[in-house]
Amino acid sequence: MTESSMKKLASTLLDAITDKDPLVQEQVCSALCSLGEARPVETLRACEEYLRQHDKLAHPYRAAVLRAMERVLSSRASELDKDTASTIILLASSEMTKTKDLVWDWQQAASGVLVAVGRQFISKVMEELLRRLHPGTLPHCAVLHTLASLSVANAFGVVPFLPSVLSSLLPVLGVAKQDTVRVAFCSALQRFSEGALEYLANLDRAPDPTVRKDAFATDIFSAYDVLFHQWLQSREAKLRLAVVEALGPMSHLLPSERLEEQLPKLLPGILALYKKHAETFYLSKSLGQILEAAVSVGSRTLETQLDALLAALHSQICVPVESSSPLVMSNQKEVLRCFTVLACSSPDRLLAFLLPRLDTSNERTRVGTLQVVRHVINSAAAQMEDKKPFILSSMRLPLLDTNSKVKRAVVQVISAMAHHGYLEQPGGEAMIEYIVQQCALPPEQEPEKPGPGSKDPKADSVRAISVRTLYLVSTTVDRMSHVLWPYLLQFLTPVRFTGALTPLCRSLVHLAQKRQEAGADAFLIQYDAHASLPSPYAVTGRLLVVSSSPYLGDGRGAAALRLLSVLHPNIHPLLGQHWETTVPLLLGYLDEHTEETLPQEEWEEKLLMFLRDTLAIISDNAWICQLSLELCRQLPCYDEAPQEKNFLYKCIGTTLGAASSKEVVRKHLQELLETARYQEEAEREGLACCFGICAISHLEDTLAQLEDFVRSEVFRKSIGILNIFKDRSENEVEKVKSALILCYGHVAARAPRELVLAKVLGIKVETKDPALKLCLVQSVCMVSRAICSSTQAGSFHFTRKAELVAQMMEFIRAEPPDSLRTPIRKKAMLTCTYLVSVEPALDEQARADVIHGCLHSIMALLPEPKEEDGGCQKSLYLETLHALEDLLTSLLQRNMTPQGLQIMIEHLSPWIKSPRGHERARALGLSALLLRYFLEHLRVSALVPFHNLGLLIGLFSPRCADLWPATRQEAVDCVYSLLYLQLGYEGFSRDYRDDVAERLLSLKDGLVHPDPAILFHTCHSVGQIIAKRLPPDQLISLLLTMFEALGDPEKNCSRAATVMINCLLQERGGVLQEKVPEIVSVLRSKLQEAQGEHVLPAAQHSVYLLATQHCAAVVSSLLGSPLPLDSHTCMLWRALAVEPRLAAQVLGLLLEKMSRDVPFKESRAFLLGRTPDRVATLLPLSATCALFEVMSTPAAGPAVLELYPQLFVVLLLRVSCTVGVQLPRNLQAQERRGASPALATRNLEPCSSAVDTLRSMLLRSGSEDVVQRMDLEGGWELLRTSAGHEEGATRLARAMAEHAGPRLPLVLKTLACTHSSAYENQRVTTTAFLAELLNSNVANDLMLLDSLLESLAARQKDTCASVRRLVLRGLANLASGCPDKVRTHGPQLLTAMIGGLDDGDNPHSPVALEAMLGLARLVHLVESWDLRSGLLHVAIRIRPFFDSEKMEFRTASIRLFGHLNKVCHGDCEDVFLDQVVGGLAPLLLHLQDPQATVASACRFALRMCGPNLACEELSAAFQKHLQEGRALHFGEFLNTTCKHLMHHFPDLLGRLLTTCLFYFKSSWENVRAAAPLFTGFLVLHSEPRQQPQVDLDQLIAALQILLKDPAPEVRTRAAEALGRLVKLA
Repeated sequence: MTESSMKKLASTLLDAITDKDPLVQEQVCSALCSLGEARPVETLRACEEYLRQHDKLAHPYRAAVLRAMERVLSSRASELDKDTASTIILLASSEMTKTKDLVWDWQQAASGVLVAVGRQFISKVMEELLRRLHPGTLPHCAVLHTLASLSVANAFGVVPFLPSVLSSLLPVLGVAKQDTVRVAFCSALQRFSEGALEYLANLDRAPDPTVRKDAFATDIFSAYDVLFHQWLQSREAKLRLAVVEALGPMSHLLPSERLEEQLPKLLPGILALYKKHAETFYLSKSLGQILEAAVSVGSRTLETQLDALLAALHSQICVPVESSSPLVMSNQKEVLRCFTVLACSSPDRLLAFLLPRLDTSNERTRVGTLQVVRHVINSAAAQMEDKKPFILSSMRLPLLDTNSKVKRAVVQVISAMAHHGYLEQPGGEAMIEYIVQQCALPPEQEPEKPGPGSKDPKADSVRAISVRTLYLVSTTVDRMSHVLWPYLLQFLTPVRFTGALTPLCRSLVHLAQKRQEAGADAFLIQYDAHASLPSPYAVTGRLLVVSSSPYLGDGRGAAALRLLSVLHPNIHPLLGQHWETTVPLLLGYLDEHTEETLPQEEWEEKLLMFLRDTLAIISDNAWICQLSLELCRQLPCYDEAPQEKNFLYKCIGTTLGAASSKEVVRKHLQELLETARYQEEAEREGLACCFGICAISHLEDTLAQLEDFVRSEVFRKSIGILNIFKDRSENEVEKVKSALILCYGHVAARAPRELVLAKVLGIKVETKDPALKLCLVQSVCMVSRAICSSTQAGSFHFTRKAELVAQMMEFIRAEPPDSLRTPIRKKAMLTCTYLVSVEPALDEQARADVIHGCLHSIMALLPEPKEEDGGCQKSLYLETLHALEDLLTSLLQRNMTPQGLQIMIEHLSPWIKSPRGHERARALGLSALLLRYFLEHLRVSALVPFHNLGLLIGLFSPRCADLWPATRQEAVDCVYSLLYLQLGYEGFSRDYRDDVAERLLSLKDGLVHPDPAILFHTCHSVGQIIAKRLPPDQLISLLLTMFEALGDPEKNCSRAATVMINCLLQERGGVLQEKVPEIVSVLRSKLQEAQGEHVLPAAQHSVYLLATQHCAAVVSSLLGSPLPLDSHTCMLWRALAVEPRLAAQVLGLLLEKMSRDVPFKESRAFLLGRTPDRVATLLPLSATCALFEVMSTPAAGPAVLELYPQLFVVLLLRVSCTVGVQLPRNLQAQERRGASPALATRNLEPCSSAVDTLRSMLLRSGSEDVVQRMDLEGGWELLRTSAGHEEGATRLARAMAEHAGPRLPLVLKTLACTHSSAYENQRVTTTAFLAELLNSNVANDLMLLDSLLESLAARQKDTCASVRRLVLRGLANLASGCPDKVRTHGPQLLTAMIGGLDDGDNPHSPVALEAMLGLARLVHLVESWDLRSGLLHVAIRIRPFFDSEKMEFRTASIRLFGHLNKVCHGDCEDVFLDQVVGGLAPLLLHLQDPQATVASACRFALRMCGPNLACEELSAAFQKHLQEGRALHFGEFLNTTCKHLMHHFPDLLGRLLTTCLFYFKSSWENVRAAAPLFTGFLVLHSEPRQQPQVDLDQLIAALQILLKDPAPEVRTRAAEALGRLVKLA
């Protein structure tokens, strides 16, 4: 590249530096940097010249140029010669000082240039900067900034100049009056000092190792004097902070004696600023540096300043820290650093200041002080070693503080103490106890909300921090092991530490395991030496009870069990082997469940079994008695945890049951009765469980103790259990009675059965207290169950049974009928169930009252609760329902006769017919259960008639169509059971299986389906089964019952009754000859009502008889019916299809009527120039509607099959010629008003009506797959619209070819004459249909290929362009339908396609588009010699379409180009290869086409072009990057492509660049941006020898124009390309 070209490039880019878009401007700078990387000197000179010549250029753009120069210099400064460096230094110096005003971005950019040059030419830069320092004159602020930056960037180069710099600056310090200048001076002095300190700290690498601090001391002190005594007093806060920042590092350079002298003034001066500045970080940082300097020189003056220092620093540490403010956080760190310095130099004074402040009640003061204490403990451990007792004693008051922030700080201090041995000192136990107390805090009592920056509030809570601290101290601080063991055990049993159990157990497990590893002696606890520790009995009871709620407190159950297992040597020596086996099983059970899935009762039973086994292994009565005593003592601890207290009662009962001392048992039972809190329901239940468990081993003692309690003061007025309920005194006494009743119930339930009967007494109940009522019912239920399960129950005569049953029914009736809140009715029904089997039997009225009352109590409940409504509520509902089922079956068992069954069903009948679904579902479920029970227990001693079979089946069978699926299933079960009951009464054995009845079970699946058609078909099958097995004498009663069901409020059931009536009449009508008039009369009356469908069979029969005699007259009459057809007319039309022969005759007549008249008439009443309206004629429209109704009947199937070709063709043509056709005006008005309820709901619009009829015809002819395919693809909707009709016809043909191929030959024969149809729409439709058939191999399989090709060829010259286009599509379809036939017809196909490329004068002819699409499909299949003759013509003809404005043409042409390349297989002629090369650039650029389909086509075409270019690397790159579905990084791909192009095809550079120039003017922004990117990469990978191919001036000029493009992306790419043109140098 010549010098002029280089200048032109740089000039072009520099002219673009004024672009308004920041991204473009950044790219221009990058391009300048690219020039600079290749030619740094020329680029920098060009920039220098540009800035010099454009003196009026605005400063933001000057700054941009300077920044580009800085970037070049940062990597290429070493390549500068001295002259260039001098020129740049002068330029930057001039730019930096051109204006005295502060223009920061401009002056900083110039300063950056000087700093970058200064890394290599420090002497020249310093010389220029020193030249800018005039004696007695203030320097420019930017000069000071540059000197400061150089001090940091090149300390070794600048420090030797510092004396000269300081000598020039110091004299004018006093002259500086402006705050900005003073700030600049302060910054420079700070950086000078930092640079000097760095120099002195690295003298071994310094150029002059003889430099000492003294060389700067005098000058620095002079500067210090001005800064401290004058500038620090300024009112400007920014200046004061700048002074303080400078004083920090300057203090290290002051002479020792001067520093000592200044400290009394310096320190107070700094401290005073704390009150003036909100941002104190810089003050604290500087103060820390000054303190370090003072300590390093051994200052004695520091002692006198300590009090003020400590007070100021302490106030800073007490400032609340906002995590959102980094400076505040940093200030805290700097203040703590200051405290560290003071702690190391004056520890006593520091503690004397800090520790008293722990006694203050102010939160901030206390938290801040604790922070300092913690920091000092960690950072000055050696100095604090002998101060441990004082620090510990000072923590007394902070331990009592309830503030959360203080607590967190205290916990952190204790953690630090643990690591440094404080807790081993006297008083350390209090610290440990404090940690445990915080672990016990409940999460909901955390009083303060987290800070705004806290990501996880729970992780920062006092409890969370304390838990982590306790575990870490226990597991990681070895010296704490002997402190914490066994001391932590004493926190297990106190209630106030309950919340800390989980972390306590985990820490104790770890400590115990460490002790075990140390040896048995170290592990065994000496209880005598540790009197405060809980006994083994207390520990065992505590850990076992808390395990009953295993998921509370972060999983304390597992932690407690693990600790219990580890402690077994300290519990009892015999337990080791057993616990090592059983505890892991319990833990595994917990792992298998979650808090939601754990079955609580099962878990508690496992724990009680664990306790029983433990007691059995120990087998020591004294030990067991001691454990029971300890368990009783712990009862008050669980007053706030009812579930755990309940379990504790069970543990007490289990332990007492294992005790052999009756005196101990009686004593403890008495104490439990006297001390129980009877007001609590859970405690009453727990006490009763305890007595029940104890009664297993000590029945007599338990009962005796209960009787003693009854005779006590509380029950002085009562005599025995019988009368205790008559005493309605105080509420407390009621609760005691409740508990006592429960106790008796649990004793009866658990005690040995043979001992129970002798203890049973009658009970009189007179109470309204719900708790007492529940206890009574539960207790009586237990007693009743015990009676029934006794071996002597058969001989037991319960005289007061009826009284007790009546009382239970009172309880049941008192419950709210619509909600289930308590288990009272469940328990009461269970009691009645048990009592039913006890003698004497209930009388008939009592039985009816029980059934009626229980049904009303349960059936009206709201629907079954869902899982999300509460698992307990759902469980109670299910248990209550099961209780009702058991009661009803027990009552039925007492009267196992048809009459007894009828009575039960009569009670259920109102609920079976209920309008509420959930009530019907329950009633049917109960009915099915009772019928199954009756059938299973049926005993027939003589053949007797089942006289009520018809009534019962008539009641249940319509329910097979209930809206509720469960009800439908149960109804089938009821019918199934009734049929087998009939068989049983006929004398068949119980194990006999009837094939007909068994079919009912297989029909149940059809009842699950919500589709009404399937549902009622299943009902019909049920009716058939009933008809086959019903005795003749029961048939009329069944029918009459069914007729009653027609008025059922549940419509589905009413319809099911109709279906079954129809079935019965069809199957068994012969035996009802004299009843037929009655039946038909009923059905005819239903036809006049709204629900005419119920009598549909009778109406169909009538019309059928009439049509067999006068078919033509019936058809003519029905066609005269007004449109739209009402429901009765539709019903009558459908009746004509009952018999196939009749249906075929009707269909033929309708086809004749449809074809006789024109499909539409054109309205002449329209505006001039407007297309005439097309209005449908009535006769074909009526015939179409009638055809739909006839073919909608299943029986019409054979007739439709017989006339399949005629129906299909006529209806397809009807569809095509009614697209866009309107209804007559009178029918339009009716459509707008809306059809009445009596009218059919079908769409009367002509085309939609025809489409629906065609669909119905296909369905009825067995072509369901065709219909389903069209449904899935939306083909029917397309057929209805003008825009989609053609595609709809195509999809119909595709579906026919795939699913109805054998029917096509006759269809095509019928279609043959339609190519000359007068209606253009019909020609388009049939052509689209025929064209799509060639897309399937059915054309070849059925030998239709030649006739199809002949038919399409006949339409090739059609006047309609759509027809011609569809002909080409059909010919191309041969490629997929019959690919093996393409070679045979190759010349004909290619001729048609190439001719299509030149169809008409329209440059965007759809025929040409279809021709390109077709050629792309055919070129792979035709003979190569057939293709070669037209290959070049096709390539040339499609090339203009690459840049077509229409996306479809670009896509098709580019994809066809790819197929042409693919066909060549790397063996193409030179003339075509030239077309490949010519298309390469457009394809690459159109990868950025805004349309994804075009970009995808380009990917394909490029992959296909690759082999023809004979470059493996390029082909591989295309294959790698351009796979479909893979994300394309366009820049990376284009870079790779250009590299291979330039390497293998260097001669193409000029041609490719010329093509790129064409696309610089593209209308698509993305393509326009890709063109300069392509250009840049081509140049990047070109070689200097290729320069003659490039007209560089033209290229630069074109890119210069692009730099003014409205799109920022284009301008960015143009700038990038310009930067790469440097490669051609």
